[in-house]
Amino acid sequence: MIKAKKSLGQNFLIDQNILNLITDLVPIQGKNIIEIGPGTGNLTYLILKKNPKRVLAIEKDYNLSINLKKKFEDKLEVLNQDVLKVNETSLIQEKVTVFGNLPYNISTEILVKWIVNLKDTFWFDHLVLMFQKEVADRITAKFNTRNYGRLSILSNWKLDIKKICDIKPTCFSPRPKIDSSLLFFRPRNNFFKINNPHNLEKITRIFFNHRRKMLKKPFNQVFSGDQNIPNKLNINLNLRPQNLDFETYYKLAIEYENLNR
Repeated sequence: MIKAKKSLGQNFLIDQNILNLITDLVPIQGKNIIEIGPGTGNLTYLILKKNPKRVLAIEKDYNLSINLKKKFEDKLEVLNQDVLKVNETSLIQEKVTVFGNLPYNISTEILVKWIVNLKDTFWFDHLVLMFQKEVADRITAKFNTRNYGRLSILSNWKLDIKKICDIKPTCFSPRPKIDSSLLFFRPRNNFFKINNPHNLEKITRIFFNHRRKMLKKPFNQVFSGDQNIPNKLNINLNLRPQNLDFETYYKLAIEYENLNR
């Protein structure tokens, strides 16, 4: 019997209704699929039933990866690696659809890694991912709300995001102590051209480290008190970081790049 490892944040999805919902969200037949953290293969089984072109599963747990190879044989390619150390663009030379019940302890790190490494051409056409509900609420938050912050701004830069549903602990084995959420991502056709995404990451990190302060303090830290930029972008420095919308942060990243050329 396979036991979930708490150290790897393993909670296996077992609810058949949710599993079916996930595989019905996007066309799978004839598509290239990457599954992150397939665990015992419950979702993998349903994906394979829909006749994809190719399925590659990335599973860090060695015992689970061996079990998956035995269970699905040549129908499934299994990569026994840490997804944080994998270059996804080198795995399949065509666009892929990604499914993932992401380990809660590294889910944010995985998403941010993918976002900051995105080029103007995307390596995926859809992401269907599960997160801890608290994290999902931050990803999907709008400005002027409590959950709005760095993760919301980074995630919405190049991606359209839709929350599909919340998932109760009873849908997993072992049961986590918190609710989960299923999110659907697809690439935006139009987005602000930021040359180095790490600049957007830096600006949002500094600004939201001062979430309860007025914008004046983080603005001075990033732009050395340059008043031309708030005037140009019509920013009131008496506001707080959560009061600026997505677009303003993307414009700030571009202004930062222009100043540091």
